Order: sequence, then C-alpha cells, then structure tokens
Amino acid sequence: MQPTPQASGLRAARVPAQGQGAAPPHSSSAPAPHPRDVLLGAQAQTGFLPVCDHYSGVEARMRKSLQLQAEMTQEFGTCVFDVTLDCEDGAPVGLEKNHALLVAALALNAAPDARVAARVHAVGHPSFANDVATIAGEAGHRLCHLMVPKVESVDDVLQAERALELASAAQLPIHVLIESPAAVHRSFEIAAHPRVQSLSFGLMDFVSAHGGAIPVHGMSSRGQFEHPLVVRAKLEIAAACHAHGKVPSHCVVTEFNDTTAMQAAATRASQELGYTRMWSIHPAQIRPILQAFAPRQDDIDIASKIIAAAANADWAPISFGGKLHDRASYRFYWQVLERAHSTGRALPLPARHWFDAPSSGVLCS
Repeated sequence: MQPTPQASGLRAARVPAQGQGAAPPHSSSAPAPHPRDVLLGAQAQTGFLPVCDHYSGVEARMRKSLQLQAEMTQEFGTCVFDVTLDCEDGAPVGLEKNHALLVAALALNAAPDARVAARVHAVGHPSFANDVATIAGEAGHRLCHLMVPKVESVDDVLQAERALELASAAQLPIHVLIESPAAVHRSFEIAAHPRVQSLSFGLMDFVSAHGGAIPVHGMSSRGQFEHPLVVRAKLEIAAACHAHGKVPSHCVVTEFNDTTAMQAAATRASQELGYTRMWSIHPAQIRPILQAFAPRQDDIDIASKIIAAAANADWAPISFGGKLHDRASYRFYWQVLERAHSTGRALPLPARHWFDAPSSGVLCS
C-alpha cells in the first residue's frame, strides 16, 4: 500500500529531473519497491547493525548480558544492542579451550531472536584456530558476526576467512578491531574486503603502541577526543568504513560509572566523527549510547514525511517544504529512519510499514 503524500499541510509535488519527464506512476499491480532496494548504492551503508555492541567475558556477566538483551528487546520492540562474548580478554590463561566451549554453549542456548557474537583471540595467538573451530564450528549458525582483534592487514582478514571456511561458517560476517598505527594506515584496504562488515577502534592498544608518545590522558573519555593522533585515527577508520559501506564502531569509555562522560563521548562520536555504532563494557553504558545515537524526534518526523512523499512519487524528485529533494537526500532521510528503528525509537505511522515489509536489501538489525 502506498503512503499518503500529504504530511502536516506540506504539499509534495512531482518535479521532473533535469532533462527528463516526470516518472510514471508506479503500477498498482506490482508491489511497491522497498526504500532499501531503491536507495542503497555503492557508497551507502548497506548493513544496519544495532548502534551498541556490548562486551562481556566472565560467565556470570555473559549470562546477564544475554538476559538484559532479551528484556530490552521486549521493551523496545527490536534488538537494540549486540552481545559479544569475549574470548580475548575473558578467557583465563590456560583455560582458553574451556572458555571457547562455554561461549559456544551460551550462543547455542540464547533466545531465538538474540544477536550474539564472539570475539576470538588474534590470528597470531595459539588459541585462535581452536576458538574459531569451536565457536563458529558449533554455533556459527547462531552468531551474528565474529570479532577478530589486532587486525594489522588484509592478510589477517584472509586468515580469519579461511578459518571460518574450515569451520563450515563461511557465511559469518567478520568484524575487525584496528589497534595500531600500521592498521590505521591500512584501514581502507581492510574495509574494502567483502567479508568485513565493521571496523572498530581499539583505543587502549593504539595509545600504548606509541611508546609513551601519547600521554595517558589520551585514553580518557575526554582526552581521546582532544589528542590529534587519536582523533586522526578515529577519522581514518570512520572514513574507510563510509568509503566502502561498512559500519564504523567507536571505542570504549572506561569510566563506566560516569554517565555524563559516557553520554558526552557517545554524542561526540556520533555527531562529530561519523561513527554509527559504539562499544559498551558495562550495562549502565547501553542506554546512554542508544540515546546519543538516536535521531531527534523532529528529524524522525521530517524523514518519515519526506520518504512517504518520495515513495508516493515513485522516487522521482519532489518539492517538499519549499525545497527540492531527490534520491541523494532520500538516502539521507531513509538512514535517519533506519537509525531510529535500530535505537528503538517509535516511528511515525507513515514509516512503520517499511520495517514490517520484506526487502531484498541487506538488513542486519
């Protein structure tokens, strides 16, 4: 069913593209194309992930994280954060095999609609191969992605890809953690790999890799937005992701009891540095991330009206509120709606049916 073109008294009218006539009306006998199928191109992010990625590695906390995810999915009507079960920092030394078995079991026993991921050891670590074989081999069909830390080059991605193929989990998306100056330098090449879905910035290891050249303040919630080398690295990673339609994921804030600092960092990451996702390491950080990354209600309302009017015009250019809009701006406003949906915001009636209807576009949320 086509949405109405009228919204709050603003007239939506077809405007022919330069050198062309107006597009013919969409055939009533054929289903209306979904905005994802019409608007998402090579330069657009085509995988829509929850804006928060929550990490836990101790068994009790992993179980609580999965329980909290289920509770908040009920509250918001959609899964608003991923749970990443951590082997790299969570596995006790000498008990890595047991920890991998635990992670696989937790993923297998998670709720059917849960979004569960696993962070394995780095490809150069002795436990990497067993991590992937155990977790992806036994529970790959239940995982939403595999996080690979300390990725230095595309060669590391290829090694992870081969390990997933050996575990019969070749379909599993790969997320990578960029943690060194050399990896930042190669971030565009890494982001270009088709199996890579998201790049995350590893703040602590990045600062430590500079051998004291970056002061400890550069790891703080405020200092990481002030030191030029740290800010440059964040911008490079975000730019690499957007160049290849991947998801840039911002680093942690270690001051997990400081809600104000968390909110400020998440806001700057999303509004200034181009990040569309962020790590949480404590349950108290999840809601501030959701709030910071969610669009304002006014922006959601305007986006809903413009997309409804555009769909009614079969995606031809329109005049709306005294401004010309075409597919370039439609893409922007559609992604506002995607972000609203992924953060659990209530969508206006003209936009709701788009998120109930199937599409051929890639959707991960």
